[in-house]
Amino acid sequence: MENRNKKVNRVVLIGTGAVGCSYAYSMINQGVAEELVLIDVNEAKSEGEAMDLNHGIPFAPSPINVWSGSYQDCETADLVVITAGLAQKPGETRLQLVEKNTKIFKEIVKNIMASGFDGIFLVATNPVDILTYVTWKESGLPKERVIGSGTVLDSARLRFALGQHFNMDTRNVHAYIIGEHGDTELPVWSRASVGVERLEELPTEKLNKECLEQVFINVRDAAYHIIERKGATYYGIGMSLVRITKAILNNENCILTVSCYLDGQYGQQDVFIGVPAVINRGGIREVIEIDLNEKEKQQFNHSVTILKETIKPVI
Repeated sequence: MENRNKKVNRVVLIGTGAVGCSYAYSMINQGVAEELVLIDVNEAKSEGEAMDLNHGIPFAPSPINVWSGSYQDCETADLVVITAGLAQKPGETRLQLVEKNTKIFKEIVKNIMASGFDGIFLVATNPVDILTYVTWKESGLPKERVIGSGTVLDSARLRFALGQHFNMDTRNVHAYIIGEHGDTELPVWSRASVGVERLEELPTEKLNKECLEQVFINVRDAAYHIIERKGATYYGIGMSLVRITKAILNNENCILTVSCYLDGQYGQQDVFIGVPAVINRGGIREVIEIDLNEKEKQQFNHSVTILKETIKPVI
């Protein structure tokens, strides 16, 4: 007999721009939640997006109820995903967006919390590490329940690039980008592997360090290259957000390089930054502390310093 009292998963999306809509489209195609609410300052836009998405539901893998809603719909939400904010312009760094988007975020988070929301936040808007910190401060929620998309996309870009470089299925490449989602991020080459072989142990004819450095530079600067060509990036981050959403709603206990709060890990305090963490229904179950080599430690500490300096004027 059907259990009519079964709790359904409700996800609320704040912001129906290109990133938000890529996320919503991927959510429906992957059948991740039973309810998806769209909220935007431009109500007509969110209404139109909900209508358009609903017309594809007959082809979705599972039923989903999609509608354009209000902040009150956050009250019973399991997850609120924020993609709202000003986008990165050509030539603009993610950190240059900080003041404009901090102001927008404070208002958004205040409205969400006024609904009685007591779920998990997932933040994607740039600069994501700083705006995740702002969301945590403004919401008053436990640090475990405020998550940024961090370097999940950067790590995916690295895995894809290494897969191409070694002519290997990208799903068999395991490599992480950590640090700021931006110019000071770093690859953890000491922990990267292709199949069952550690990258550093590959024979020299397979491992060209100069070539690998160029792979990383292309990954780090990928957003700039994409923005230059098409104005914005959104498919990759949309699918990255769905991956994090699935990890939360399905209680997966999987490891993803999200932006989470450090409280002594990596020798750092009071900062949100991209590191591997175990994700489940409660949010961040634990931060995974990788044993970095000396160069990686210096690069990571530099990334933390840049984020802390940038956030000072807005906190």
